[in-house]
Amino acid sequence: MAKLDHFIASNGTLYNQKFLPSALAGDNGLKNFSGMVRGYFDKKGMHVQFNVVNRDILIDAQKNPEKYRDLVVRVAGYSAQFVVLAKDVQDDIISRTEQTF
Repeated sequence: MAKLDHFIASNGTLYNQKFLPSALAGDNGLKNFSGMVRGYFDKKGMHVQFNVVNRDILIDAQKNPEKYRDLVVRVAGYSAQFVVLAKDVQDDIISRTEQTF
């Protein structure tokens, strides 16, 4: 993403990222995360959104939606409660790559 010239995109760009909670844990996780965000905006990035959840939680939410009514995820251009999304959309979110440092 850093090599893209975000400044020339007339309507901006959107950068969705999905992280495992463990990737952002502790001082080192916070340092890495904040460095990535700062670097993105230093390169004129305009918009970034994050999901911080692991695959196991999403799969459990599919099986036990009553336990996860407050679980909000980034879909694509909008956020939604995971348990109200169609199963194919849930499956797509689950299949997206989890990022780590």
